[in-house]
Amino acid sequence: MRVKSRWNKKGKTHSVEEIAGALAFILWRIATNGVLSMENAGFQTETQTQRLEIIAEFLAFAIHVADRMTIERFDQEQRVRFMTELAQKCAKHMQDNKRDVMGPGEYRQEFIERLNQRMADYAEFGYSDNEGPSFGMKRFFGDQVKLCFSGEDQKWASSQVMDIEVPEILIHLKRATPNLFM
Repeated sequence: MRVKSRWNKKGKTHSVEEIAGALAFILWRIATNGVLSMENAGFQTETQTQRLEIIAEFLAFAIHVADRMTIERFDQEQRVRFMTELAQKCAKHMQDNKRDVMGPGEYRQEFIERLNQRMADYAEFGYSDNEGPSFGMKRFFGDQVKLCFSGEDQKWASSQVMDIEVPEILIHLKRATPNLFM
């Protein structure tokens, strides 16, 4: 998967909100690619709604990891602005896609509530710049995705997420994120 992560105009300073908006688009691409990767590995998704539930879990994990990766780049006020904008932009992507699939409705708040819960859940686990998310964090993420599947797929989803999907997420985040700050 190719992700554009460079600004068109070099040397221009970008606001915290612009960086968050660009990263939200990248995270959406990473999350949708994760679902596609799982389907290509033989995991069966039945509906678009199920796919969006999996995407929501991928997004929550990726947002948390992005927060951990960028925390040193911001002071407290900037970090709050960054994370708020990142969450709102991802929620908008979810809102637009759920509206297309499920019809009119308010889906943004549901995503924000899930994100807030996952941010608290993932905060309990370790993360290092060198190693990335701890085994426990990866396992928890895998278990959340596993709950989106049924039958035989549920048995193996967590392993797929931990062994294949998390490394892919990290590759794309480590490649894209620093470019957004240039």
